[in-house]
Amino acid sequence: MAKIEDILIQMKNNPNDFRFSDLTKGCIHYFGQARKKDGSHHVYKIPWKGDPRINIQNHKGKAKAYQVKQVLLAIEKLEVEHATER
Repeated sequence: MAKIEDILIQMKNNPNDFRFSDLTKGCIHYFGQARKKDGSHHVYKIPWKGDPRINIQNHKGKAKAYQVKQVLLAIEKLEVEHATER
């Protein structure tokens, strides 16, 4: 099982060829269990106003690159917010 740090590095280095299962692991680590699993879509709640969700889609075992990038941005925002709270 890949570590979260390794998953983040892989996400940043190669979002175009990223496994959906690893993206799911990262989302669960940062956002908790998916609030909705509908077929190939998994929806995760994020803790800020606006569009409070991350929607990822399984496409033949791979994640879509734009969704990997959205997850990375959400993780970065979450980490910045936690750093300012300290």
